[in-house]
Order: sequence, then structure tokens, then C-alpha cells
Amino acid sequence: MPSAIEFHTFKTFKPDLMKLRLAILALFLSTSLFAQKHFDRFNELDVQHYSFDIKLNDENDRIEGAATVIVKFKKEVSEFVLDLINPENGKGMSVNRIMSNEKRIPYTHFDNQVTIKEGGKAGEIKSFTIAYDGVPQTGLVISKNKYGDRTFFGDNWPNRGRHWLPTVDHPSDKATVEWIVTAPSHYKVVGNGRLVREESIGNNFTKTQWKTEVVIPVKVMVMGAARFAVDNVEVVDGAQVSSWVYPQDEKDGFYDYAQAAPILKWFVDNVAPYPYAKLANVQSKTQFGGMENAGNIFYSERSIDGKRSAEGLIAHEIAHQWFGNSASEANWHHAWLSEGFATYFTNLYMEETYGRDKLVEMVKQQRENVINFSRQQLVPVVNTAVTDYMKLLNANTYQKGGWVLHMLRKEVGDEVFWKGIKTYYNKFKYSNALTEDLKEVFEEASGKDLDQFFKQWIYTAGQPEIEFSWTYKGKKLNIFTAQDQSELFEFDLEFLIIFDDGSTQKETLSITDEYESFKVKSKKKPAEIVLDPDTWLLFQGKVTEK
Repeated sequence: MPSAIEFHTFKTFKPDLMKLRLAILALFLSTSLFAQKHFDRFNELDVQHYSFDIKLNDENDRIEGAATVIVKFKKEVSEFVLDLINPENGKGMSVNRIMSNEKRIPYTHFDNQVTIKEGGKAGEIKSFTIAYDGVPQTGLVISKNKYGDRTFFGDNWPNRGRHWLPTVDHPSDKATVEWIVTAPSHYKVVGNGRLVREESIGNNFTKTQWKTEVVIPVKVMVMGAARFAVDNVEVVDGAQVSSWVYPQDEKDGFYDYAQAAPILKWFVDNVAPYPYAKLANVQSKTQFGGMENAGNIFYSERSIDGKRSAEGLIAHEIAHQWFGNSASEANWHHAWLSEGFATYFTNLYMEETYGRDKLVEMVKQQRENVINFSRQQLVPVVNTAVTDYMKLLNANTYQKGGWVLHMLRKEVGDEVFWKGIKTYYNKFKYSNALTEDLKEVFEEASGKDLDQFFKQWIYTAGQPEIEFSWTYKGKKLNIFTAQDQSELFEFDLEFLIIFDDGSTQKETLSITDEYESFKVKSKKKPAEIVLDPDTWLLFQGKVTEK
């Protein structure tokens, strides 16, 4: 039933709407331009395709590579740059020659960049082949697995592809990719895309070729070579779902990773058709719990236990196939468009699979993660001060990003939320987006002005810290609220009044100022008051009876 709430403000805080819009525009422009550190390069060229011909061996960790890069020039240039780490202390890549149209091309390799001394006219497409070799420091992890077997696994996130591949190592430049990997025949090789061929070439070596049909960012372009047991689980939405596990873990691994098929079905049914040719779920030596490589997910080698304990991890990495891989952040500082989405869509999958109580349990824990992180680092979700992108792997990018989507769902309602999600994905699939793009999609879908919402939850550090105090007199609750954080937030605060007889009364306050008072009709004195009873608000707070 509707409630009669009187309210008074002790301190007025009404931001000028035009100033607010200008501030958000300035934030958007600064974050966009800051992240495009090589902005001129992205204006100059667009890589169309990479072909990586890689030779692996068991004698040492040196790889031999021949990378063919097909480039479309956006404007006329005389030279262009690719990322590739220089040799140092015995590790790094040495360029041996660069060819184009059967002609040697002059180049320099300095400060971890290869400058190719030939360009082209606007709209022209050219192919360049870079022959190189070296020992990767990272990017391609060459090591032994937990059973002592030698393995090779790409691990490019965020911009470590340059340690073993000459690329434009930035998520905004997407391309198709093929892998042509020559390796000792006791290894099986997995890579992005479809299997084109696998053939013995003599001397106990096998050549394996994988190729994508759609563009992906370098961060999720990988191959892996190891002793694998392989299980073709099921075809979902035209894509073969498979499990690639160490032979020693075959039974448990096949059982655990088979969960990927029903999880993939859920995402296809709720988001959009699957964007890739296959979904290989691979036990690996990735440094992360899981790495969402496109159509080719690498999980920690300890993700297998025969108990399907990694269901949430599998859902998280599968969510990335849409959010992060297909619709990618345009620069690193908007990584929440990848990790926050994967976090919350795992929650949504769990909600539908196990019920709302599971969702509440997860978001409450994630709220605690966000609050604890803010006590250590009080920074916004989009934090342009970060230059070491590994430091973006924090509770702001994951859990707070997920909470933003959770609150956005509450703000616009379930129907509009799903409409907005599908619109956003379909608009930016195989492309890139910034936070502002997501905001515009949801404003159009909902008809609401979401400037304040995104300003305070994405571009402002911290979250509301609420002091809620009350007295009861004359069948009215006298409520006083205070925001204790440095920046003011605007939000609806729901609270539940619980009476001694077990009955309840739910109310909502619109909080806009630092200090406010409200009067709420109540049939009798509360036994308890619970803030945010349905778990829709990212906040910390306490309730006190005066």
C-alpha cells in the first residue's frame, strides 16, 4: 500500500543539471583520450588479420615465429608500429626480417616497438610478414604442469601478447586470427576458431592450424599445447563444446567441464546467439583462476576436483564470450564492461538455476568485497590514474561493476534491463564500447536520464555510508539520515519495519542530501528496522534508535 512520508532537508544539495552533464562529458573525454595512449596509431591503421606460424620444441624455450599481419591504412602514412618486446637478459623477441610482396622492408626494433618503414594510402590493404624468434618472458607460458609434463599456454591479458606476438596490443583493434603451430607430436594443440588441419610432417612433429571467422582482440588470442585428453561434449547453438584436460585428470575433468554445455545454453537463451565457432574448455597453466580466451577458455589446472566446484568460474568465463570478447571495452580503464558484466551475469545464471536466495547471498558477499576494497583504495570504477593494467583486477572492476548492473536492473526494471542488455550487445558485438555507450543505450531503452546514476556509481569513488536514526512518537517514526562519505549520492533507500508480532511494513525514502529528516506513519513502535531488505543498494550503514 502507498505510504505517507513527510520529509525535510537540513542541508540542500541540488547539483546544477547543466554542470553535471558537462562534468560527465569531461570525464568521458578524458578517460577516452587518456586510454588511447597510441591514439595516432589507431587513427592510422586497422589490422584485418593475423596469421601466427609458431614452432615449438622440447629442447629449449625458444620459439620461432613468422607473423603475417594484414593491415588496412585509415589514412596515408609512410610507416607504422607494432608492439613486440625487445630482447633483454636472455628473454624477448628478435626480429630477423620483414617481407611484403616478396620485398624486404626496412624496420627498427626499439623500446618494445617494431617500426615498419613502409606505409600505404588511405584505404589500402597490405600484408607484412615478420620473421622473429626468442624466449618469451611471459605471454606464452612455457613450463611444467602439476604432473611434471611440459606445457605451452598463451596468457595475453591485459597487454602481454607483445611478449611473443607482433601485434597492435590493445583491445580496440580487433582482427581475425589463425594459428599454424608446429610442435612435437605428443602434444595436442588448441587455438581460437575452427580446426583447419592437423597433420604429421615427419620427425615426430605435427602441424596444427586453427582459424577464426570473426574478429577478436589480442588479449584473448591464444593457443595451447600439452598432453591432453579431449572430450566432445555437445553441440550448442552450432558450436562444439569440448573439454581439454590433462590425461591424469580425465575422469574428473570431463565430468566437471561438461557443465559448460548447459551454462552455454543459458547464455544463448538469455543474451544472444553464441559468437564463436566452438567452446573449448581447457585445463591450463594460466596465472588466473580462468582466462576467457575467445572460444578457447583456459582454466587453472587446479579447477578440477570431480565435484563441479568450478560452476561459477565456468559461468563467469562463458559470460565473457559475449561481454569482453565480442563486445569489448574500448580501453582498459573501462574493464568493468568486461569483468563487471561477467560477475553479474554469473549471479544471474545462479539466480535462475538456484533461486533468488542464491543471488542475494552472492551480491551481499560482493558488497562486502567492494566496501573492504574502498577502505584500502578510495578510487572510482573508471580510474584513469592506473597505468599498470594488472591493478585493474580489483573489487571495483569485478564486484562493484557487477553491483552497478544490479542497481541498474532495479532502476529500470527487469524487462527494460534485459532489453537494454540485448540492445547493447547487438550494437557492439565484434566491436568496442565505453561506459558512455552503455549509458546511452539504457537511457534510450528506459526513457530515463541516467547521468547521475553513472556519475556516482562509476566515476565517483566509494559508496553511501548511511547513519539512520529514529524515534517513535504519536504513531509516527521520526527518521534522521546522514551521509558520511565525502561525495554525496542520490538514491532510494528502502527499509523494513518489523514489529513484535512478526508483521512488517516496507517504506522507501528518496535520499538526496547530506542530512535529512522524515516522518513515517507506523501503527506501533518498531521492534527492528532493516535497511535495504531486498538487497538492491550498494551501501554501508547502521540503524540507531535515539
